[in-house]
Amino acid sequence: MKKLVSLLVLIIFVSFVFVSCEEDDSENKGNLTLSITDAPIDMTNVTGVYLTISEIQAHTSTSGEDWITFEEYEGPQTFNILELTNGESALLGSFILESAHYTQLRFFLDAAEVDDPVKNKLFPESPGCYIEFSDGSTKPLFVPSASTSGWKAVGAFDVPLNGDVAITADFDARKSVIKRGANDFYILKPTIRIIVDDQAGKIVGGLTNIPVGVDIIIYAYEDGTYTSTEAEDPMNDTTARFPNAITSDIADDSDSYHLSFLAAATYDLVVTTSIEGEFQEVLGIVEDVVVESKSTTNQPIDLSVL
Repeated sequence: MKKLVSLLVLIIFVSFVFVSCEEDDSENKGNLTLSITDAPIDMTNVTGVYLTISEIQAHTSTSGEDWITFEEYEGPQTFNILELTNGESALLGSFILESAHYTQLRFFLDAAEVDDPVKNKLFPESPGCYIEFSDGSTKPLFVPSASTSGWKAVGAFDVPLNGDVAITADFDARKSVIKRGANDFYILKPTIRIIVDDQAGKIVGGLTNIPVGVDIIIYAYEDGTYTSTEAEDPMNDTTARFPNAITSDIADDSDSYHLSFLAAATYDLVVTTSIEGEFQEVLGIVEDVVVESKSTTNQPIDLSVL
């Protein structure tokens, strides 16, 4: 009888410890909701930039592991990121993570991988990442061989204890898709930034006195960081013009622009012209535009007074 009682006590004790550990483990976690968005590309003949995301990881200095894989991510998933402009976004999923301060995300893409795509003649028929043109044709997006380490997204965020945080990853197609060589090879070098949704605002506005026959592209820079060298031709074919712009937008058919997912700060807006995707000139700069969290800043621009 004593043995039976002892056994029951042991079972109850083990069960209590197991349940307590489960509860303690769950109490150390929070929920992350992750979406993706994009700034529009300035190649006017491009109608789609398709990216296939196969895996996502997060980095935190407080974890015993350098990188934590999002086991709940249901991949691979393919997105045309050009459909995710002007404040639009697509949900990648919601994930239970350790409550901690996270410093980076890392995205693994299903893309054709080569050391030198200009010399390489073996092209995949159906790559997971590709570019689509207005005539319906497509070309693969190649990535450097180092892509096996994934593409890092810059920006820190906190997953609160037993709470929720929503963040958005901005895949900037304008910076990420690079045309290389005379044979129209396209390199994918993703430039990704992280924005905490409830800390972000946006700038919108109408444009007046637009010159005839040009497209207007507006680039947002952190206050005081723009210099005239940003508008110069890139020194090589691995970077884009206006490389340090936070985001950008092309004026739509209603002569309006939208600069979304901006951290609360002060910005300078660089207003430029383009013809058929080719940069023409900087018309002027609208300085000291203030963005506040969860707010929309209306900033109309009269191009005749820039």
